[in-house]
This record gives sequence, structure tokens and C-alpha cells, in this order.
Amino acid sequence: DSLYSEGGWIQWFCSLEDHHFFCEVDEEYIRDNFNLYGLKQKFTHYNEAIDMILSPDCPDDEDLEDDKFLEIYQEATDLYGLIHARFILSPKGLSMMREKYVLGKFGSCPRVLCERQNVIPVGMSEELRTSRVKVYCPKCQDVYIPKKKCADVDGAYFGCSFPHILLQSYQELYPAPPNSVYIPVSYTHLRAHETPEHLVCRLLLEKKKTSSH
Repeated sequence: DSLYSEGGWIQWFCSLEDHHFFCEVDEEYIRDNFNLYGLKQKFTHYNEAIDMILSPDCPDDEDLEDDKFLEIYQEATDLYGLIHARFILSPKGLSMMREKYVLGKFGSCPRVLCERQNVIPVGMSEELRTSRVKVYCPKCQDVYIPKKKCADVDGAYFGCSFPHILLQSYQELYPAPPNSVYIPVSYTHLRAHETPEHLVCRLLLEKKKTSSH
């Protein structure tokens, strides 16, 4: 895929491979200093990073080979991520992430009984460099590593509370309970010429008979 896209830095950044969890934060939101309170002291090149994020131009090959550019780019990535974690809790951000969730853009739960339930990005910490982004399944209420590892996507870019706030804001997204219940089976109980499927049926019938007595 090309590194370039039409639009500014934000659109380019969100279109990069493995950045599909991100939504495009409104420039107006970023320009409002109230939304950025407390972030400046976390960065050495804060002003340059903000300027890069709000740039109407995409990086070119020369930029991506320049050490100074890459140093600011790393800070811009982290700063955008922390702004993103705040933006997705705003009404507009929640709406944008709801649409991505409904469309299955974040992937599905690997657990068979969850029947490919859509998952939601979540961080294990609000602090940078603690862990990569994970995904939360609202059906089994467990956390998993995304199918695409998202190696450079920090969990702090989404925060710990995002899945629960999304579900509380859009309660129709709460999934129905699983239709099936997992029953562990030991295949050492197979009778002669009995298939595993027949064994499961037999054990279920025996369990039903036992519970009825």
C-alpha cells in the first residue's frame, strides 16, 4: 500500500497499516486547548508535534528518512494517541467509534461460543509504554490480543474505560447471552464405533436423565 493519501497528516496517519482502530480526530477538537489540558508536560517537542498533527500535508520519502522528523513523528504519534483517547469519549467520537464497531472494523471474538461477536479496542493502562492495545468482547467479557497485532498501537491511545462507556452510551449494542453452553467432554469414554458427535449426544442424554431423577 502507498504511504500517501489525500488530506492532511491525520488522514494519512489513520490510513496506515494496522491503524484501522483509530478514528480521525476533528482538528477543531485538537485546536481547543481545554481538550489538551495536562498533555504538554509529557512531551519534549509538544509544539512541533501539534504542528505536525495539524499539518495539511502528508510526510514524503525525504521526511521519513530524516532523524529529526522521525523524533518529532514519534511524539506526534503518542500525542495524537492521547488526544484520541479523550476524543473517543466525546459525543462525536463515540458516534464515530460506534459505527466502526457495528461494521466490525475492530475484529471479532476468537471464542467459538461468542459466535464472532464484534470486539472493542481497550487499553490496560492510561500510561504510555505499558502495553499494546487489546480488544474486549462484550459477550464473554474477556480481553484478547487483536488478530492483527497492531505492534505500534499503544493501549493508552484508547484507555481503560472506553468499551464500557461506549456500551453505556449505546445500550442497544449489548449482545444477547450466548445460545450455547460449553460442556467439557473426555473422549476417553468413546465406545466401540462411537463417533465424538455420538458421544456428546449420549452424555447429554445421560445428564438429562440424571437431573430428572
